Amino acid sequence: MYTQKLRPRRMRISPAMRAMVRETNLSAKDFVYPIFVVPGENVKEEIPSMPNCYHLSVDNAVKAAQECWQLGIPSVEVFGLPEYKDEDGSSAWDMNSPVQRAIKAIKEAVPEMMVVGDVCLCQYTSHGHCGHLEDHYVDNDKTLKLLQKVAVSQAKAGADIVAPSDMMDGRVAAIREALDEAGYINVSIMSYAVKYASGYYGPFRDAADSAPSFGDRRQYQMDPANAHEAIKEVDLDIAEGADIIMVKPALAYLDVVRQVRDHIHHPVAVYNVSGEYAMVKAAAANGWIDEKRIVLETLMGMKRAGADIIITYHAIDAAKWLKEEE
Repeated sequence: MYTQKLRPRRMRISPAMRAMVRETNLSAKDFVYPIFVVPGENVKEEIPSMPNCYHLSVDNAVKAAQECWQLGIPSVEVFGLPEYKDEDGSSAWDMNSPVQRAIKAIKEAVPEMMVVGDVCLCQYTSHGHCGHLEDHYVDNDKTLKLLQKVAVSQAKAGADIVAPSDMMDGRVAAIREALDEAGYINVSIMSYAVKYASGYYGPFRDAADSAPSFGDRRQYQMDPANAHEAIKEVDLDIAEGADIIMVKPALAYLDVVRQVRDHIHHPVAVYNVSGEYAMVKAAAANGWIDEKRIVLETLMGMKRAGADIIITYHAIDAAKWLKEEE
């Protein structure tokens, strides 16, 4: 009697075989590269806690976007440090601020590139919180009016997508209404729908000079212990008009990414955040890990969990490594 022997190793026997049966594929087209723009000209200053990431003046931000495009990375997300800060973060909707000027310049230099504008107030407010304050409390509904101004200003500058990251209730509906009224019906909203109050954001706050001057953001960002709440937030934002749903951070929340992916038919984005990036860079600098292998494995894990879009500081390096493997 013939007994069939099961040998899954047959499907792993060679690089060609592994490629043929590979279930998940990672591509530079999956990436969005974050850019930090600052006032001035010819500025390129490395961010101490984020090696190989830089504060860039608008002219150098354009060069970074052009490099991304040449590598096959189709999108950048623009963050910025303003020339001035005040209580309500009015520089966030100033058309002469670095973010708006960078969006305009990138779209002029690389018209086909998708440019994402980060809609938040923390790096623009004097207190570092994500909205209008009333006695150390972020007033949700007054903040919505400010976020509408930010989104419209970025759309006016040429953003293809605006990405509210503030976690105010109702902000997607408010922004959609403001964009439509201003005539920007084709500007999409990528909502930071599932944004946790995470310790992984530390280096970003260094990069964006956005640390709160008191307290923390747990009143409006999500509790890391909660997964069911993520689905509630996703449903609310889709009902309000979000086109793309984001989970942030990525690495410690891949279970949530999978739940969101299984729950909706909208595109799902993840943010491979600054703390995740900095830990890999530090370990690689000490010779403890193979950086290329770890980065590509990590990004593949995010894709396998269900992400269609990966916002990552590794994008340029990863795109080069993927080209080497073609």
